[in-house]
Amino acid sequence: MTSREAYIALNMIDQLGPVRVRALVEACGAPEAVFQAGYDDLVRVKGIGAELARGIVTRRGQADPAAEEKKAARLGARIVAFPDDDYPELLKQIHDPPLALYVLGTLEKKDRHAIALVGTRRATHYGLSVADRLAYQLARCGLVVVSGLARGIDTAAHRGALKGGGRTLAVLGSALDTLYPPENAELARQIAAQGAVLSEYTLGREADRTTFPYRNRVISGLSLGTVIVEADVGSGALMTADAALEQGRSVFAVPGRIDSAASRGAHRLIKAGARLLDDVDDVLQEFEMLIPPEHRQKADALDPRPRVQLSPDEQAVVRALYAEPLDVDTLARRAGLASATLNALLLGLEMKRVVRMLPGRVVALAEGLKGKAEP
Repeated sequence: MTSREAYIALNMIDQLGPVRVRALVEACGAPEAVFQAGYDDLVRVKGIGAELARGIVTRRGQADPAAEEKKAARLGARIVAFPDDDYPELLKQIHDPPLALYVLGTLEKKDRHAIALVGTRRATHYGLSVADRLAYQLARCGLVVVSGLARGIDTAAHRGALKGGGRTLAVLGSALDTLYPPENAELARQIAAQGAVLSEYTLGREADRTTFPYRNRVISGLSLGTVIVEADVGSGALMTADAALEQGRSVFAVPGRIDSAASRGAHRLIKAGARLLDDVDDVLQEFEMLIPPEHRQKADALDPRPRVQLSPDEQAVVRALYAEPLDVDTLARRAGLASATLNALLLGLEMKRVVRMLPGRVVALAEGLKGKAEP
């Protein structure tokens, strides 16, 4: 058994995990040596204990790495083990890197220039628009977008990166053959064609309440920095931010409405010291030396509002403003909206950089918008 085969086999044994495997490898001298060690040797390893030592002795004979690789190949995937040359270098640097990655798609050296973009599954229209725009712009700048293929912000991030013609990596909270959520199967196929879908879970493993939090460290571990778009205080996205901080990586948070639950987690991160992100330039400035030279001019020329999706009411506001700036009362009448509704819309439109507020409660379209798109 080779070292890579040993890591694949160890990954197939329940309750071990990267930290315990590292302790076993240090004690036994090599990953393949774990499969020859006796019970007495295993039980003395820190963090193992009698019950787990017995389990290792029982289950290690059942782990068949060759058979697992054949199963992966039938899915069109392959397994990248920790010793392999194409194992992601940023991921190797974290405290508990996966022992093996099941990969549908390709891993490339440029993936070290990656930014994670994550958030709540119950995203608002504003959050989805921001995630789509940021991912699009990051991809256009040559950066790789990493997310978790979940509903909401994650889905918008992957789609934005694909629209931008860039690479995107999706880290699953389930095995490749039990993809969750199932409605993102077509999106996963598109991601694999333009990047990779990744999982550390043995084939057949279903998603559960433990798998998603555990995979979050992989999302941040693959990335130079993590952007939180929308997240409530109990969101898994905040776990990704915590993992990024523990890994010594940068954390950004997008501000939102103060009366929206979806913004509370991001606001808490900003209070705790995360960098407030209100434009893609905040990320680009942090990692400007990493942007490929051929993309730098493209980054400078990026429209900060590419293809913003607007609701029917928001479109009515833009149409009313297209001829000239208007005070709020006149704008409400011309757009056919109640004042309370308009005030709520204006906050979101200002955050999207579609409108700007002028003195005297006058509203105007943002600079350059009229020249780029008709309402």
